[in-house]
Amino acid sequence: MRNASVVTEFILLGIPHTEDLEAVLFVLFLTFYVFTLVGNLLILLAIASSARLHTPMYFFLCELSVCDIFFPSVSSPKMLFYLSGHSRAISYAGCVSQLFFYHFLGCTECFLYTVMAYDRFVAICHPLRYQVIMSHRACALLASGTSFFGCIQATFLTTLTFQLPYCGPNEVDYFFCDIPVMLKLACADTAALEVVGFVSVGLMPLSCFLLILTSYSRIVYSILHIRSSEGQRHAFSTCSAHLTAILLFYMPVVLIYLRPTPSPWLDAMVQVLNNLVTPMLNPLIYSLRNKEVKSSLKKVLHQLGFLPEQL
Repeated sequence: MRNASVVTEFILLGIPHTEDLEAVLFVLFLTFYVFTLVGNLLILLAIASSARLHTPMYFFLCELSVCDIFFPSVSSPKMLFYLSGHSRAISYAGCVSQLFFYHFLGCTECFLYTVMAYDRFVAICHPLRYQVIMSHRACALLASGTSFFGCIQATFLTTLTFQLPYCGPNEVDYFFCDIPVMLKLACADTAALEVVGFVSVGLMPLSCFLLILTSYSRIVYSILHIRSSEGQRHAFSTCSAHLTAILLFYMPVVLIYLRPTPSPWLDAMVQVLNNLVTPMLNPLIYSLRNKEVKSSLKKVLHQLGFLPEQL
């Protein structure tokens, strides 16, 4: 990507209307970030250390945990750096990298939630063929496909944004480089690109959401035909965590990118939820209602010395 602009760095102004709250925000966001890293690392350790959890569902959960480790790491270190009193400047290349990796990991998660819904659909609607359909090869292809298509989408959006000239104002009214705020700084007419970006950012999540909705419509239909109430409870329990995570993922996307009139302060608050809070909550969502994960987590915590032996 060629930089044809005179701007060599941008200044991140941070979250709007939070002046003089740097110390409070630093402690708050650092806490969120540390809990996100620790929680997702524990999920990875719990799944890796238990042979019972070496199944397709937990394989995809591992990939989600990896995404949830790197996703907040795109913007949080720089945000914590300037909240601690250091420079708010970010290089042109750093800004490009932030935007690319933010959308790469975000799109990968979007595709991954779709794959996880398909996995639950096969497990509940076609249990006898589950091992054949969700083979090791199929899981590897699906997992690599989420990253591949996420990379294509992120490359398109990043190229779309930074092929514009940036020759004047360089103050980003946000806490990281994202498409809506970067288009405001471009020295060119961005109306056509805003429409293309809106369609692109909206079409991909919408397509994934419709596929997820289709999978869960079939799942609910199958669950209602299970005669055993215990079987119904188990099936609903397995799917409820995934549905909760999907709602937490899609609500910020709709609020930030698909609203006709953006609000900088609301966008920033929702983005913090998307970047820090949701990745922190995912380990809790997937472990609290899952006995196997909880059991494996207790063993890991005991081995690390955080739990007494009787637990």
